[in-house]
Amino acid sequence: MRKAKRWLLSLAVLIGTATVGSTSAGAATAAEPNGTDVRHTGGATARGDDAGQDIKDRILAIPGMSLIEEKPVDGYRYFVLDYTQPIDHRHPERGTFQQRLTVLHRSVDRPTVFFTSGYNVSTTPSRSEPTKIIDGNQVSLEYRYFTPSRPTPTDWKKLDIRQAAADQHRIFQALHALYPKNWIATGGSKGGMTATYYRRFFPHDMNGTVAYVAPNNTDRADPAPYDRFFATVGSAQCRADVAKVEREALLRRDEIVNRYEKWAGENKRTFTLIGNADRAYEVLVTDLVFGFWQYQPAETACATIPKADASTDALYQWIDKVGGFDSYTDQGLEKFLPYYYQAGTQLGEPTYHYPNIQDLLRYPGLNNSRSFVPREIPMAFDKRAMPDVDRWVRHHARHMMFVNGQYDPWSAKHFTLGTGARDSYVFTVPGGNHGADIAKLKDADRTKATAELLSWAGLPVPANGRPTDRAPYDRNLDRPELRRMTTLRP
Repeated sequence: MRKAKRWLLSLAVLIGTATVGSTSAGAATAAEPNGTDVRHTGGATARGDDAGQDIKDRILAIPGMSLIEEKPVDGYRYFVLDYTQPIDHRHPERGTFQQRLTVLHRSVDRPTVFFTSGYNVSTTPSRSEPTKIIDGNQVSLEYRYFTPSRPTPTDWKKLDIRQAAADQHRIFQALHALYPKNWIATGGSKGGMTATYYRRFFPHDMNGTVAYVAPNNTDRADPAPYDRFFATVGSAQCRADVAKVEREALLRRDEIVNRYEKWAGENKRTFTLIGNADRAYEVLVTDLVFGFWQYQPAETACATIPKADASTDALYQWIDKVGGFDSYTDQGLEKFLPYYYQAGTQLGEPTYHYPNIQDLLRYPGLNNSRSFVPREIPMAFDKRAMPDVDRWVRHHARHMMFVNGQYDPWSAKHFTLGTGARDSYVFTVPGGNHGADIAKLKDADRTKATAELLSWAGLPVPANGRPTDRAPYDRNLDRPELRRMTTLRP
């Protein structure tokens, strides 16, 4: 979503959604004789056998499942897989495609986390925050229509939230017999949205859902929530400095666009879809306020905003850091085409005003998803999709947790709970941005959130709320998940 670069963080994101883990607690336990559970003890590895049959053989015995590769991971087995899915779950006879997923296998006796970024799946082993907390397995799924999980020929009408939820449902059904303990759905940003939509259409698959920084655009045409957010976020001085630097960026647009075009030529970047570098640059500038608050740490980033008299070099570098010059090139847009299509057909996208730069805009109204999707792909917006999910969450949510960041623009439109929701929670990280997670919550909220997650996973809840068998920190598996996207990308 909105641009604070797309460090998919997608991821994370964003991309996008696990989060960096904390320190280990609890002693390791020895493996069972049949290898079903090998805890993290030095160089130990998880075999995951069951009654003598290797876990890889059991996974590959699932109809439609095929192995791309297995990668070595200390304490786990890690598989990159393809699974045959219907293009249209309502009419499975009309063709199939291969959907990529990964399995980080811990033990058949541990709970399982079902993770999605809502974008591409990473084939580098990593753990989401819930996976670390419950010391479980992790199944990570690539969202349909992200390369290479895209049918050919491509019927874009089959890219919607219900079809995607049905993808997850089939994966769960295929793997549940192998992993019979409790399952938790999670994801950050668009992944948090995805976990929520999955729960709406298949409410009984998961035992719990943890959705991080998940926007809820029930009315895409309403700019008021975002306008209020940008009028009140952070300090008045920081808001004023961001507004000034955006204006300065457009006052110097000719000089910077010349540099932009030179950079594009040197890096083989083109602007066929959006039109030219000047148009791409204007969209980039209108995204800066969103990107700044989405990802920059407010306590330090405000002091780094260039002054009005800063050099053009300093301004150029800051714009690239906050917005990303690659974002609206053809090459930058193509990677996220399925997201932009969904934003313009169901998900909605941020709408807000630019009072500080309105008089400097040459292309008003350019910053929207229709501008980023080739014209040969039709787009018609479904006004019912997001209100339907919102009503379901308010009135029927069970065992659901939403974690938001106070300074994250996406929190301007977030999920809320109504009187019908049960055992569900909305938490906010004070001063948090689009990287908000359970670990960053206030002590009482963190203890509560951790206890609820353990309970949903079917694990004992210690009196202090701290799991004794939490997975130890692993610098290779627990790198922070970047949930970056353009302003239009959550």
